[in-house]
Formats: sequence, C-alpha cells, structure tokens
Amino acid sequence: MKDAARLQSVLDILTLAGTENKPLDQICHIYFKTRRYIGSKDRQAISTLVYGLMRHRASCDWWALERGLSPLLMGAQDAARIRLLSYLWIFEKVPRDQIGILFSGEKYAPQILSDKERSIFEKLPELKTLPPWVEGEFPEWLYPYLKRRFGDKLKEEMQSFLTQAPLDLRVNTLKGTRDETIKRLKKEGVKATSTSLSPWGLRCSERSNIAPTSVFKEGLVEVQDEGSQLIVNLMGVQPGQTVLDLCAGAGGKTLALAAVMQNKGRIIATDTAAWRLKRTKERLKRAGVFNVELREITDGSDKWLKRQKDRFDHVLVDAPCSGSGTWRRNPDQKWRLTPKDIEELPALQKSLLETASLLVKPGGGLVYATCSLLCEENEDVVSSFLEAHPTFSIVPCGLEGDDLLSLSPYRKGTDGFFSAKFKRDL
Repeated sequence: MKDAARLQSVLDILTLAGTENKPLDQICHIYFKTRRYIGSKDRQAISTLVYGLMRHRASCDWWALERGLSPLLMGAQDAARIRLLSYLWIFEKVPRDQIGILFSGEKYAPQILSDKERSIFEKLPELKTLPPWVEGEFPEWLYPYLKRRFGDKLKEEMQSFLTQAPLDLRVNTLKGTRDETIKRLKKEGVKATSTSLSPWGLRCSERSNIAPTSVFKEGLVEVQDEGSQLIVNLMGVQPGQTVLDLCAGAGGKTLALAAVMQNKGRIIATDTAAWRLKRTKERLKRAGVFNVELREITDGSDKWLKRQKDRFDHVLVDAPCSGSGTWRRNPDQKWRLTPKDIEELPALQKSLLETASLLVKPGGGLVYATCSLLCEENEDVVSSFLEAHPTFSIVPCGLEGDDLLSLSPYRKGTDGFFSAKFKRDL
C-alpha cells in the first residue's frame, strides 16, 4: 500500500472507533479481517498510527481547539481527520507540503484538505504551557480522580502509560521450569529474560508473535502481565486446597492458580459469560490443567453460590473495573470511560466482595483485585468492606510491606494493578 492509502485506512478505523462502542483492538481485527489484501507490514504501520494517535488524543484535541477546531463537536469522520492531521504534524513531524500531497483526494487517498484543516499547520506547541490532562494524555474530567490517586507524581505516572507495554509471559510450571523455557524460546527466535517480581514471569525483549511457537502451542507459557501474576502469588494457595475464582473471565489467573497448586485440590472458576468460560476450557486443555471446574453463574445472588457458604480456603475477586490500569495496551479505553462508570462500578465491586465474604472458610483468605488506578474502585472499596465486616482483617501484601499492593508502569514496570488481601477470623 502507498502511504496515502495507509492514512485512509487509519481514518476508516478512527471513524469506526468514533461511531461504534467497541474496543479498538476488536475494531482493528474486524477491519483487517475483512480486507485480506492489506499485508502484514501495512497492518503494522496502520495500527502503529492508530494506537499512537489514541495515546496522544488529548494533545491532538487541544492543538486543534487552540485553532478553533473542536473534534468533540464534530462528526466521527471529520474528527478523525482533524486528529490525524494534528498527530502527523505534532508527533510524526511530517512536513506541511508532504501532508498536502498525501491528502490528495486521489483514488485510495484521503480527501483534499479544507481551509479550516490547513490551520492545523502552525508552529509546534510549547509543551511547558500544556494543562495536566494534556501532558498526561487523558480526558479532562478524569483529572480530579487521577490527581487524588497520584498527587505530585501525576505527570510521571500518566506519561508512563504512553509507552508500549512489553510482552510478558508466565511459565506453566506444570510443564517446565523458567530456565528451560528461556532456552526453548531462544531456539525459536524469541529472546526472553526472567522478570524481577514474579517467580514465574518472563519478559520478551521485543514484541514477538508467540502464538506460532511450539512453546506456546504445548502450553508451556501463557501471555500474562507480570502484575497479574503477582496477584496470584500473593494469594498463598497450597496444593490440595479448595479455591474459588469468582470472576474468572478468560481464565488467566485460574491457570496460574492451578500451576501453583500442582494440579492438586480443587479450583472452581465462575463467570457470567459462557463464551469466556469456553475460552478458559480451551486454555486449560493446552496447559494440562485438570483440577478446575468451570461454572456459569447468573450474578452474585446465584443459587449455586448461596449453597457454598464457608466452603473455600481462598476466594479471588478479580472484579470488573474501569480497566484504567491497562491504558498502555488499550489507550482507547480512557476515551470510552464515562463519569457514570465511576459512579456505578464501585457498587458492583462492593456487592461482589459481599458475596465472596460469605464463601470463605473461617481462617481462610479473600483477595480483591482490579486493573484500575482509581481510589474509588480500590482503597474506597476496601475501606467500606472492612467497616462492614469486622470478622475480616487486612493481611499486608504490598511489595514494600504496605497493606495494599499497588502497581504501575512508572513504579514497577507492570500494568496498573491493585490488590488487597483479607483473612477471615477463626
């Protein structure tokens, strides 16, 4: 594809993202799947531009607004053009005359620039004058929430989410050791080193495609961020115990729990979506896991759950959340998040913790986890739970001896994760 055609594909994807309430990775997948003529190098170039723009959308919008153009008040197609022009000008440093050539209006190329669009090409912005939400590349309405979370480190923390996330793997200890896995990956052209925090983690030196490797096909590794692995590690499960993964999703933490338990004991993984559990079943088979029972439930008031009172040694609540801790991987998510979400999610999270508290044996453990950055979904939920449940106490689980585990790219090089560990009194 020519550069102009690539830009038109970028505009197509951005327009779809502005009209469909779907994650960006799904939009890209469907777009490329229905256009087989787009080769791998073109797909990579197009995706790089799309995700780069999404990471810097606040700057693009601010730059346009300074010139009297507001993408927020435009239709999806016009907004996509303004943002792409701003991104090419500010971040890619594409010369003005070159942009004019690319936006030629010829076949497969973006339409010719309007007079208003040409106003984008003025001097580059003075970065020192940018407001904090532009420096941090997030929606302005999120500022008080993120300021509360990070305080004076807001700029550094948020800019760490603008980098591309590494490819982390978890070694399946049911099938091999970390050192053995590193050697096998090297033979298949994948360079990986041991992670510093997770005892089973590997970090690949580049964005390798792990799926075609025999190491992945044989179930020796799973793709899992190091931070996610740490949440399983802090649970302290033992072989032979009974464990509930209440919000199992696609089963990443379920698989890790099974490996720690050496396939001994019993893990029940529940979720409200059958399609997610189906994916978990496939992953369990590849990993050689056979101590997991999958169960679809309706919600926290499910009849089966009510019959499980005081049954489990450990319960994990990996709660549905804003996903703000994954903004390195999913930069579009910050723009799909709404104030209503922040109002409603804590109520769901508290309800799930309430349900889980009834299922833990006396002396057992309960872990609450999110991939959120926000206090409203994390510390506030924990405080509310402890106030309402005096029979539970906090077990310190932070890496520096803190009561709570809080991770971010800036501090630990992981995605943003939060976790609290409770123990039920005997």
